[in-house]
Amino acid sequence: MPINTLYSFKTTGTVLKKMSFSMSSSPTITDNNANVSISLVPINQNKRSQQNIIVSERLNFEIYRYSSYAQNYTPENVLVDCPNDQTSRWSAYTNTPPQFLTLKLRRPAIVKNIKFGKFEKSHVCNIKKFKVFGGLDEEHMVLLLEGGLKNDNIAETFSIRCLNEDRAEHFPILYIKIVPILSWGPSFNFSIWYIELHGQDDPIYTCARMKNYNTLREIEIIKLCLKHFRQEGYMSAFGALQNQTNVRLEHPLISQLHKHLVVGGDFEKAECFIEDCIEGGLMDEYLTKQDYKHTWHLNRNDSATKPGNRGGHQLLVDSKNRFIYLYGGWDGYQDLSDLWLYDLDEWTLLCERSELLNGPTPRSCHKMIFDPISENIFMLGRYLDNSIRTSEYIKSDFYLYDTRARTWMQICDDTSQVGGPQLVYDHQMCIDADKRFIYVFGGKILTSRNVNATASIEPEYSGLYSYHIATNTWTQILVDCHHHSASQADVMSIKSRITHCMVFHNKHRKLYIYGGQRGKEDLDEFLCYDVDTQAISVLGKEHTHQGMSANSNDAKMEPSSGYTLRATIDCDRDEIYVFSSLSKVKDRRDFLHVDASNSFWVYSLVSHKWSRIYYCRYYGPNILGGNYKGPGVCGELAEHEPCPRYAHQLVYDDVEKMHYLFGGNPGINQHQQLRLDDLWLLFLEKPKREAILTHCRYMLRKLKYEEMARQYPLKAMLYLRQNIAAVVDHSDPEQLKKFHKLASLLFQTSRDIDSGGESQDSDLHLIMDGANSTQEVQVGESSNITPIENVSLESNESISTMGISDKLFRSETTSSVKQLHTECHSHSDSKSKRACLFNKLVRFMPSSMVQPEGNLSDFIVI
Repeated sequence: MPINTLYSFKTTGTVLKKMSFSMSSSPTITDNNANVSISLVPINQNKRSQQNIIVSERLNFEIYRYSSYAQNYTPENVLVDCPNDQTSRWSAYTNTPPQFLTLKLRRPAIVKNIKFGKFEKSHVCNIKKFKVFGGLDEEHMVLLLEGGLKNDNIAETFSIRCLNEDRAEHFPILYIKIVPILSWGPSFNFSIWYIELHGQDDPIYTCARMKNYNTLREIEIIKLCLKHFRQEGYMSAFGALQNQTNVRLEHPLISQLHKHLVVGGDFEKAECFIEDCIEGGLMDEYLTKQDYKHTWHLNRNDSATKPGNRGGHQLLVDSKNRFIYLYGGWDGYQDLSDLWLYDLDEWTLLCERSELLNGPTPRSCHKMIFDPISENIFMLGRYLDNSIRTSEYIKSDFYLYDTRARTWMQICDDTSQVGGPQLVYDHQMCIDADKRFIYVFGGKILTSRNVNATASIEPEYSGLYSYHIATNTWTQILVDCHHHSASQADVMSIKSRITHCMVFHNKHRKLYIYGGQRGKEDLDEFLCYDVDTQAISVLGKEHTHQGMSANSNDAKMEPSSGYTLRATIDCDRDEIYVFSSLSKVKDRRDFLHVDASNSFWVYSLVSHKWSRIYYCRYYGPNILGGNYKGPGVCGELAEHEPCPRYAHQLVYDDVEKMHYLFGGNPGINQHQQLRLDDLWLLFLEKPKREAILTHCRYMLRKLKYEEMARQYPLKAMLYLRQNIAAVVDHSDPEQLKKFHKLASLLFQTSRDIDSGGESQDSDLHLIMDGANSTQEVQVGESSNITPIENVSLESNESISTMGISDKLFRSETTSSVKQLHTECHSHSDSKSKRACLFNKLVRFMPSSMVQPEGNLSDFIVI
């Protein structure tokens, strides 16, 4: 069978990934068939999508188990919805973990949603963070949901996981365990007022799902046995079990690789096989799951004609013509009204003072968008100092710049008089070029200064507006939740904010809004607004750990909403990019007393997961302390990436796949008027086929060299010089260092080579840590610890050395380390090492084609 046709097939024994399986009996419907068989069948996407559509109904359940409860606040209270009764809730006796509430359904069901009712007003005992687990056995549950409740009186409904990872099959559950993590009042006990579950428990439907579940579970167990038998050399048992059950451990092509590499020790055939697999695209799925590798490039322009230092400016990109436009900002002393054009490596001043050419007055904290169809620029909003907030100046003027004619035009002198927003700043704008709409959301409303006011006035926030370019009309879509009309039944509202991100997906036709602040509250929700149906949804979170250090493995794996965020989108890739940098409020404009950091994130709209591409921490002494080198250049990383800042701008060229960052405020206390004028280019690139091919060749040739070094040292030396040297990047110091250490095997005994030294366990952990970690740099802190290295196969270089991050291990690092330890150290002979290498190579293949990742020994505890 040609390798390039493999994606047209799948096995019916697809593993229910990330599910815990019990080897003991569980309350499930058993399969009476003695033999379980699998076959290759064409993938039918329509059938799969129809299979996943079920009718949701309210499900009956009972309280099965609980951790504790305070007097009168019994768990049974969550069965009744009484929002006006403060005692109608379950309240834990203490907030010391673990606290939990376990529910038992009437019968196994596909649970799709969970609803939390609340008290009639906000309450300190509401759970701010929680987790929901589920399973057929209360001792073996998997994570279904991780989220949090808002501290208000509005009931919230969450979608919970009800499909296996490849979304091919629903899995039923009987138990649901709710684990509160944090309440809105940190020192208060957890309380849950009301719970509803929705899904399907009709036996006509669930029995079929149960049968499929048990079949998949049985096949998984058989495969684990087959893997164990082959790994330990029990081939008679392997053949007998395979013949009796008709279950195949893996795709026949993968078995060929095992035959070439492990059984026959034919490294040349194994290498040819890997080449064919990569050329046929079998490792493309793995490559697409890898994180980007980032490269910052500082654009050095010594020309006298270029924009000066500034922050609070606006930057936008014309991807078709590869132009960047820059307008206005604050240079530390005054607002600016200059308009600039950047064409490749050259800046051109289009307007020095736009107000003299019928354009906008000097301003900062405004917003601009570019219309790719008309090639016009639209501008709205600005910040005004409190001293000039009079009725004469508090007008929301709206401007257009024709990039072809290079002329300004005022569309409206005050949008609030024609149904549009009042004068705002720190808002966001996006354009729907196809339907000719501009969307404006959030921002703080500027009002006239009242000299007689004695008390502070509560700030006002702007809602969501649309502007139709063709008809020159404004429409308010959503009002702010505190607007006087928000309480009306026919008025839709939203919690408005500042410092948020907003992007528009022109194919999904949705606005994506992330983060922001409202008063002293950081809003970490990720909203999705469908502009056609006006439906608002909250995207789920991957992790919600609190109180962790930024470089901890358990740190919150999403951008922090309390910091300056800039977002862009690539609609072709279905990815949202977020650059997080200095916080004006949190970092208090003084690097000497706090840490500051940059980080770059990618959110996949396909997998709905965040990935942190890199994280860089700056320490005070490295920003100042004699190392400050002028505008835009600070600290030890001045030549490699921009220093932390706020009031900067980031734009994305979706044709060239390149980001541009300009200017901002570095927040240096000793230079409060300092603004930056640096232009940075950010390149993102994923590993290519050549990278993984080189890495696989290296691993194969390295093991062959180890075997040769035992018996034929001279041949091994020649093989090292010619064959292994050919797959090593000699410009990479790390690879070169490891290559040189391989020569030491020529001077070791066979026993030394087999034993691999004493650093195998620690080195294996270093491998896995290196493969799992995103690119992270810390400035101002260094380590003199040099790990002991082992040059045998067990100390294979991290895949990240070749520019590839082994993301397959990311969610289960510890178990994967134990698994590789078991696989690689069960024996010390050549065949065992080949088996270890085989297990590493097949991790790059589609999971439906290869053996299970787990081991039978994982279930045995002695």
